[in-house]
Amino acid sequence: MILLTSRFSASARLEGSRSPAVMAAMQEYPAVYFAAVGGAAALMAECVTSLEVICWDDLGPESVKRLTLKDLPLVVATDCYGQDAFTLGQRAYLEGQNEA
Repeated sequence: MILLTSRFSASARLEGSRSPAVMAAMQEYPAVYFAAVGGAAALMAECVTSLEVICWDDLGPESVKRLTLKDLPLVVATDCYGQDAFTLGQRAYLEGQNEA
């Protein structure tokens, strides 16, 4: 998991859609969930301007890190109002299939 924070809220970048409990927490404690294009690791790596190990340095690549990013191409997949791009996208697709 990558935790992105600002002075206003926190956000997470995980895999896939969020559970109802997480969605409720994101509304209670304003947060957003970012999605990134898969397979674009090289592009994303260029957006890292600094990296600091926060804890568990002995775990190497699994340690907790703070990244400073610039111009990282992300999409808000879930917002603090409960809108979820994963659910909305699937629903729109299925509705389009029913009309065809």
